[in-house]
Amino acid sequence: MSIRVGPLAKDIPIVCVGGSAGGLDAYVRLLQNLPADMGVAIVIVNHIRNFPTQLHEILPHHTTMPVDLITERLQIEPNRVFIIPENRDLHVRNGEFRLKPISKPRGWPDVITIFLRSLTRYWDGKLIAVIVSGYDGDGAAALCGIKEVGGITIAQKLSTASHPDMPESAIASGCIDFVLSPEDIAQEIVLIARRNPSDIDTKSYPK
Repeated sequence: MSIRVGPLAKDIPIVCVGGSAGGLDAYVRLLQNLPADMGVAIVIVNHIRNFPTQLHEILPHHTTMPVDLITERLQIEPNRVFIIPENRDLHVRNGEFRLKPISKPRGWPDVITIFLRSLTRYWDGKLIAVIVSGYDGDGAAALCGIKEVGGITIAQKLSTASHPDMPESAIASGCIDFVLSPEDIAQEIVLIARRNPSDIDTKSYPK
């Protein structure tokens, strides 16, 4: 059962999971190992552009948390999984999701970077940025900003990613705290959600 959050309650932890090609495997393995009562909002930002996502239909088979396709002004709540729709940039404001037309209609999208930067500006709670399997390097440019506001950054272990470009770019940013398999990412998210940021032992991984 999810916890309803009032419009002024903007301090719940958000976990942004950014991925692309091969990301479905990582999302499934991650969700299968996350408890449904952590008090955390999971936001999956899959950087597709021109075809409809089916993640909100697939992922409910792998988690007991409700899974929602994000709509304009949808309220952010804990113990739920939220999915970015296709062909949109995702932002947050006043405890709600905001959608805008995609700002990079050609080439590799940068929707993960845009959402992470919005979180650093407009979200008061804990932030955990997770970069999993995918082509290109979407998300990497925003990771140092996440750390600057006290957030935690995680990349998928390259040997467990079917397309390691995206986590490799994240690691190369120099702003990754943990490099883990999807199953171990889930365990770390649980620990982070239940601890104070000052208690978390992080370390950066070299290129």
